[in-house]
Amino acid sequence: QVQLVEAGGGSVQAGASLRLSCAASGRAFSSYDMGWFRQAPGKERELVAGVTWSGASTYYRDSVKGRFTISRDNVKNTAYLQMNSLRPEDTAVYYCAASVGVGISTASSSYGYWGQGTQVTVSS
Repeated sequence: QVQLVEAGGGSVQAGASLRLSCAASGRAFSSYDMGWFRQAPGKERELVAGVTWSGASTYYRDSVKGRFTISRDNVKNTAYLQMNSLRPEDTAVYYCAASVGVGISTASSSYGYWGQGTQVTVSS
């Protein structure tokens, strides 16, 4: 089992940057594939970016390609989401999630462990 705690959200102007972190404790972090999801009011939770347990493979949804970067540090047991050139449509609660054995899945049901979420608000 792994516990996840996000940090780094906030309120920024369009064009600004934020770096989210997801600190893991418990069972070996390096065995989990990690995803960053977001959920805006009235919308479904969607996968923003994912990274495999080794860091060798990543995924980005089209709307964030070239602006967001997912990474992980298996020594520090932490995953990151660097978000640049933020837009108002990026406003949401961001969650990190962990899964085992399924690779990077876009389905939230594939992830067995979730953080509490961190709010990101981007104003125009």
